[in-house]
Amino acid sequence: MNGQLRMSEPLVGRVVAFDDAVGLGEVASGDGTRYSFHCIEIADGTRTIAPGTKVSFTLLCKMGRYEAAQLTPV
Repeated sequence: MNGQLRMSEPLVGRVVAFDDAVGLGEVASGDGTRYSFHCIEIADGTRTIAPGTKVSFTLLCKMGRYEAAQLTPV
């Protein structure tokens, strides 16, 4: 998978930041750990999500660090 590893256990957290202009955001898991994400990882394909939105997500290990993936509002 081109150096990427998806973790299958879904987490729940909240979007804490999202920049529409560049398509990058950050989600905080229930324990406060923050993970960055790119807009292509928003599961419904909208490419935008409001800060404060509660989401479920998985982790994607990319180049030695974890990013949020498959973000789905809950």
